[in-house]
Amino acid sequence: MRVEIWSDIACPWCYIGKARFAKGLAGFAHRDEVEVVFRSFELDPNGPKGVTAPVVDMLAKKYGRTLEEARGMEEHVAAAARAEGLAYRTDGRDHGNTFDIHRLLHLADARGRQEELLDRAFRANFAEERSVFDPEVLLALAVEAGLDEAEARAVLADGSAYAEEVRADEREAAELGANAVPFFVLDRRYGISGGQPAEVFTRALEQAWAGREPAEPAAADACEPDEACAVPQV
Repeated sequence: MRVEIWSDIACPWCYIGKARFAKGLAGFAHRDEVEVVFRSFELDPNGPKGVTAPVVDMLAKKYGRTLEEARGMEEHVAAAARAEGLAYRTDGRDHGNTFDIHRLLHLADARGRQEELLDRAFRANFAEERSVFDPEVLLALAVEAGLDEAEARAVLADGSAYAEEVRADEREAAELGANAVPFFVLDRRYGISGGQPAEVFTRALEQAWAGREPAEPAAADACEPDEACAVPQV
């Protein structure tokens, strides 16, 4: 059975949702027969390349909140991440265009190192003081994930490299009705939106495997393509 996951590095619920899905998959009896494929989805496809802004400042502006209230929003997401055993820092993170990251993830997919790079990019963005919007940092992450440095550098230098693969993923997401991420598609039959609890993923995997229509999951936190991640307000 194939599970496809549309996500963006800029979305904290994708970071959290990936961890929850992994826990749900671990509880699935046929987990060794599940192929997981990661797909591209940009939350801010029109954001200018190379331009970043502090996440807290961006949240304050987007939601019309004070900086203190924006920090509270980040703390709310951080608590959810930490509950899954994920590190999450609320200060010093930046936000920007993720197209180059997605292009490099497609190179990593072609070389069998996609999840390794995805995990490193998530960790760098949410847990470490390393900006994934800095080409040299992104290159370093690619090398850490096992990619050839010269090949990764060439892809980053050529804006057309793997661009169509990213766009194809995004067109497919639109055709499937995905308007927020993370978005999970099980065997091209069932879709689950948002960072659902692990047990919801386990149940959905079991029902998809059995070929039955799964129960409609409750609404869960997700990121919408409106310049930034739509994090819950507190």
